[in-house]
Amino acid sequence: MSDPVRIIEMGPRDGLQNEKTPVSVEARIAFIEALVAAGLDTVEVGAFVSPKAIPQMASSDAVLRGVNHVKDAEFHVLVPNEKGYDAARAAGAKVVSVFAAASEGFSRANINCTVAESIERFKPVLARAKTDGVKVRGYISCVLGCPFDGEIKPKAVADLASTLWELGCYEVSLGDTIGVGTPAKAKEMLRAVAANIPAAKLAMHFHDTYGQALANLYAGLEEGVRIIDAAAGGLGGCPYAPGATGNVATEDVVYMLEGMGISIGVDMDKLLAATNEMSGVLGKPPVSRVASALNAKKKRAAS
Repeated sequence: MSDPVRIIEMGPRDGLQNEKTPVSVEARIAFIEALVAAGLDTVEVGAFVSPKAIPQMASSDAVLRGVNHVKDAEFHVLVPNEKGYDAARAAGAKVVSVFAAASEGFSRANINCTVAESIERFKPVLARAKTDGVKVRGYISCVLGCPFDGEIKPKAVADLASTLWELGCYEVSLGDTIGVGTPAKAKEMLRAVAANIPAAKLAMHFHDTYGQALANLYAGLEEGVRIIDAAAGGLGGCPYAPGATGNVATEDVVYMLEGMGISIGVDMDKLLAATNEMSGVLGKPPVSRVASALNAKKKRAAS
């Protein structure tokens, strides 16, 4: 449990893509720069998808170009197909992510195709990325439950993860997209996936709808997984799951890990400042418990 843990910061992409308030390119760049300054050196900064489908991710090319000067940081972008890959590469992308769902219902609702069809769409992306020397990360949605299909069998997740791994993804992120999982189910799913893929190459992407994200992450840490996707302030949600909240808050993850004696090199004060700045842009307080507690503490100290 004392082995190092790596956090992939999702706020600028997974966090902002479901917000009703559009955020300017300048504000997104400033947010990313602040997160990196806080010690989060791996950040997903945008998605090269249709602006009609996800208007919040419009101008992701400008955002990526705007942060490519930042040293000692790795920036990821989401690409759904070859067109997205071309645009990402033109903007200087060195790491891209492809995505599939563990459930047919979610796949059809999210990207209007079957799971098998989604894989066919990004096979050319993986082939070209290999030739170009670009790393590809694979996402799987709804690994612990689906708003359309209900319970998801661990074998379905394991089989899809193996497909992504065999196609060339260097890492597979397992997403509890609607946040319905519990620790026992998370362990069962992770064990099934880790039977074919090294645990060191798996990431946990757990949303906190039912308040189980930290418990599920702890369960995953016990299984040997050491990569966590998190979003500053707990930003985000799922448009296909009413009531679903954002990804687990980065502040809450950092607080838990540091309490376990796992140092991850994140400056909490700088992270909190980045979160508060974006919260001001969005016009609402962060949902992170730690951010709320620290903000209240600072307010009391100042009064």
